[in-house]
Amino acid sequence: MSQKPKRPHHVFTLLVEIGRKAGDGLPEGASGAALMCYASGVDEEEAVRETVAVLKSADMNVLEVTGYGTREEREAEGHDIDEEEAALMARALSENAVIVAQTTILREDEA
Repeated sequence: MSQKPKRPHHVFTLLVEIGRKAGDGLPEGASGAALMCYASGVDEEEAVRETVAVLKSADMNVLEVTGYGTREEREAEGHDIDEEEAALMARALSENAVIVAQTTILREDEA
C-alpha cells in the first residue's frame, strides 16, 4: 500500500474572538477577548479547526474566527511582518502548533 505524499503545512494568521465562560481565566469585568494566533495547517480550514480545538480545551468560548491568510498572502497585501512575528510564525510551523501571539481583553463598556 503506497502512502499519500504529505501535503506541506503553512502558517495562517487568525483573529479569534472569545466570550466569557466559567474557568476561562479572563479577568473580572472582561466581556471576552480577541486573540491573535498563528496556526499551522495544510489549509486555512485545518488551521481554524485546530485553533478552535486548542482554545476549547483551555475552556475558552470561541465566538468567531477571522482568517488573514499565510505570511506570503499577507505580504502580498502589503502587511509588514516584523522579526518577532516572523519568529512566532516559524515556531508555529516547526512545532505544528497554535501560538497565541497577542491577547486583547474586551470589557463591557468597550463593546
